[in-house]
Amino acid sequence: MDIYCDLEVDVNGEETFIVDKKIISPYSGRISKLFGKLTGPRKSLKVIFHDFPGGAESFELLARFCYSNGKIEINPLNLSLLHCIAHFMEMNKSVSGTLNLFEQTEKSLEAIRYWTWSELLVALKQCQDLFPVANSSGILQKCLDSLVGRLALASEASPCPSNSSPDSSGFRFSCDTRSTESLKNSSIRATWWFEDVVGLNPNLVEMVIKLMVSRKFDHVTISRFLFYYQKSRFITATLDEKRKITETVIDMLHSLDRDAVSCKSLFGILRVTLNSNISKCCRNKLESMIGAQLDQATLDNLLVPSPIGMNYLYDVNLVLRFLKSFLGRGICRLPAIQLKKVTSLMDLYIAEVAPDPCLKPSKFLALVRALPDSARDSYDEIYRAMDMYLEVHAGLSEEEKMNICCGLNYEKLSSETCNHLAHNAKFPSKSAAQAIISQQYKLKNLLQDTNQPTPFTDSPCSFVEINSKGKKNEACEQIVLYAGKLDLSSENEKLKAHLQGMQWRVLELEKVCKKMQTQMTKIMKSRLSNHSNAKSLPRLCS
Repeated sequence: MDIYCDLEVDVNGEETFIVDKKIISPYSGRISKLFGKLTGPRKSLKVIFHDFPGGAESFELLARFCYSNGKIEINPLNLSLLHCIAHFMEMNKSVSGTLNLFEQTEKSLEAIRYWTWSELLVALKQCQDLFPVANSSGILQKCLDSLVGRLALASEASPCPSNSSPDSSGFRFSCDTRSTESLKNSSIRATWWFEDVVGLNPNLVEMVIKLMVSRKFDHVTISRFLFYYQKSRFITATLDEKRKITETVIDMLHSLDRDAVSCKSLFGILRVTLNSNISKCCRNKLESMIGAQLDQATLDNLLVPSPIGMNYLYDVNLVLRFLKSFLGRGICRLPAIQLKKVTSLMDLYIAEVAPDPCLKPSKFLALVRALPDSARDSYDEIYRAMDMYLEVHAGLSEEEKMNICCGLNYEKLSSETCNHLAHNAKFPSKSAAQAIISQQYKLKNLLQDTNQPTPFTDSPCSFVEINSKGKKNEACEQIVLYAGKLDLSSENEKLKAHLQGMQWRVLELEKVCKKMQTQMTKIMKSRLSNHSNAKSLPRLCS
């Protein structure tokens, strides 16, 4: 056959091919549209492709197809490439009664369910190199459907849902727990595909995960894969690749059930993001997920270094955002056990950051007040943290100190803590007086509960603490001690006079307590004589 090469094709700047336009045009609608209307004597023509799928190697396959009268061997190893070529070059025209390239590749795709797992992975990885042509041509979606379908069949082989925690070393897809060997095998069955799929780029991983979620895959398994993917790909990734991987993982984790995502692993991702410029949207999603599981965090998790440019030690604003997310569901909807765990964690965190000399009073107070008052049964730990803070920040004014003390609930301080506060020179005198008044009011309330008259006037605080056995702390002498030993400045003469009056009332109260004790002793003896098996009554006052 007489071949006249009149078409010069530059493929992505990689290589230039000289071909016969008459041979290529009948198979390619794209070439036909470019040069089909040319008339007159032949002259040299040239076309430049900047985004030809697969580059020079792919164009060589196209040329072989055209020069072989539309015949070429199609197999799983080159199907993705040929399908993308057919789509890009619009090779949907039949010549001499033979199927065009697009039809041939479509027919070959019908056998995808018979491909081996390795062949499917090869085709899928080719698709990611040919993106976005592979996506628009439809072959990528077919490969993804086949991949996820096979994973679904594998999971159906061991139908029991995973009942292990996200932090455990493996997944339990088998109900057989009779031996450690069965657990090991079930873990392997659940994660066997991790290493194969980890080679896909973030775009394809996102598509795979979305398909798995739509097909009701176990969310614990999905989250474990995403953490594995992020860790594995980071080894050789560039900074820009790390940012893309991290954003994809965060987006996909955010689409899963909250309980399926490991809080520990989320903090691992958080520390990675400190040095990567991920989008604000992704960062908000990550913080929201952590905040929702804050009860599972530890103190070490929260001790995140402050951002670059900030002089304080730890990122207090980050923890405040965690708390905001945790409380976002509403305090009434939070399980009591979760709220108590977070409260204990926050008390530890506040004590840890209190010695930071750069921590502003407003931030310290924001931490103290971040949780509602009902979350704490005792403010003793908060008082100790304040004690450390005021010791480090000795230069604060009285007004600033009082603002910090506004975070205390004196009613929830133990008598021992109140005693310490009353003699603590680091605290303002008004705070010390408030602690004494709180103790006074507690004692008043106790006496009112016993229907006994009391010389006290109303006060905004309370004092007497009832221990777990129902016994009252012996606070009468303590109040006198507070009033007598409290060192007040000359500027607070009115407060001093008030405390002296209080001391007189406490002395009167002591008399009432002794009288009550005598009465209760008589009642107890009377009941014991009538009921030999009666229990002894508690002492109300000593």
